[in-house]
Amino acid sequence: MKNLNTKNSKKRLKVILKKHSGRDSSGKISVRHQGGRHKRYYRIIDFKRDKREVEGKVEAIEYDPNRNLDIALIKYADGERRYILQAKDMKVGSTILTSEKADLKPGNTLSIKNIPVGMQIHNIELYPGKGGQIARSAGTAAVVIAKEGKYAQIKLSSGEIRRVIADCYATIGQLGNPEHKFRIIGKAGRKRLMGVRPTVRGTAQNPRSHPHGGGEGKVGEGMHPKTPWGKPAKGKNTRKHKKWSNKFIVKRRK
Repeated sequence: MKNLNTKNSKKRLKVILKKHSGRDSSGKISVRHQGGRHKRYYRIIDFKRDKREVEGKVEAIEYDPNRNLDIALIKYADGERRYILQAKDMKVGSTILTSEKADLKPGNTLSIKNIPVGMQIHNIELYPGKGGQIARSAGTAAVVIAKEGKYAQIKLSSGEIRRVIADCYATIGQLGNPEHKFRIIGKAGRKRLMGVRPTVRGTAQNPRSHPHGGGEGKVGEGMHPKTPWGKPAKGKNTRKHKKWSNKFIVKRRK
């Protein structure tokens, strides 16, 4: 059992997470199989790490119901508190720093141009100052593999190699809870508490409800797999042909 602090959550850093149950602004279901999850509070995470040159100390490691890894409550030298993602080996009492001259230890944040090649990083920015957008889930780490001009090449855990502006900030180390991928949900009720409702197979439906439906007894799809709306369900390329970020991908994950 993890030694997590569950009672010291700061009220100022939490807001109630509104339920939408997969519905869009018009009230219609736009994402199926969602709804009925347990009440949650959203923890405001500092993805920007923009408190420069001020040392912080890990005051507590806390559970976060909204993500698959724990979060660290940081108390800075000026008294301010913020939540950040917990890096592996980060413990209560550890110190962190956001600075161009920070030590290369887990939890410290620097610009990528000051991080040596071969170093593991997470919470990586795509635009300078926007905040980390890449490598934010449990056990994840990207690696700096090259630098050329104003860009650096980052190898992501998926195998994709991507160019990122070298002035963007990233945090040193691998994220915590790497054993998350081995978790066993255990029962349907736990999925319901997570907000995931049952999914009925297309072949089990009637022909008015799904293209795969109908037939006597157990019958296969009998066609190329389709969504309930007749679009191809497997192998359909959903990425736009000229998406702006394509030019930054050096090697695709496939």
